[in-house]
Amino acid sequence: MEPKYKRVVLKLSGEALAGDRGVGIDIPTVKKISEQIKAIHALGVETSVVVGGGNFWRGRDSADMDRATSDYMGMLGTVMNALAFQDSLENLGVMTRVQTAIEMKDVAEPYIRRRAIRHLEKGRVVIFAAGTGSPYFSTDTTAALRAAEIDAEVILIAKKGVDGIYDSDPKLNSNAKKFKELSYLEILNRELKIMDTTATSLCMDNQIPLVVFGIDEENSILNVVEGKNMGTKVR
Repeated sequence: MEPKYKRVVLKLSGEALAGDRGVGIDIPTVKKISEQIKAIHALGVETSVVVGGGNFWRGRDSADMDRATSDYMGMLGTVMNALAFQDSLENLGVMTRVQTAIEMKDVAEPYIRRRAIRHLEKGRVVIFAAGTGSPYFSTDTTAALRAAEIDAEVILIAKKGVDGIYDSDPKLNSNAKKFKELSYLEILNRELKIMDTTATSLCMDNQIPLVVFGIDEENSILNVVEGKNMGTKVR
């Protein structure tokens, strides 16, 4: 089947990699997601990944710590997740490059926009780690920024435990309404917090569409790339 998108940024939360454990890296879970990435890669989709670090450290949970220090710790968590993904993908035969916003040349390449685009053109999956390299910015903002920089057609936001955007928390409200499609202004006005406001504004300013869907569903990433009606579209 012909994919709907040619170049995508896949945004994964750190928690999605922890499986049922809640913390750390669950290798079978990483392998399962990697197999889906391999499937869309096989369709010819130029794929980049931004992964969070919440399975190791969530900066906003550390009220007594200096914010910048806490955010840098979170960035290091994203690097560990990126390396786990790289190993998993390459074990499946998918050539992968990790690029970090904080230079650590013995571990991964530094982020260079032109090099990232060239890797994608050569059929390599590129994993962007260490956030933007600056504190006070989330990995949501990283996904928006990298998507703008590499001219991605869409950001695919894979959520754990929820299959789209709702008007309230479906875990707390059984009558929560799922949106099929939204605008960025509606997200901001309704304070839906599917992304932080910086990331949402950046996507809106650069006209980058989003698809928010559930990572727990079978073949969810592949289904979204093939254009099947899943999750919530934001444009």
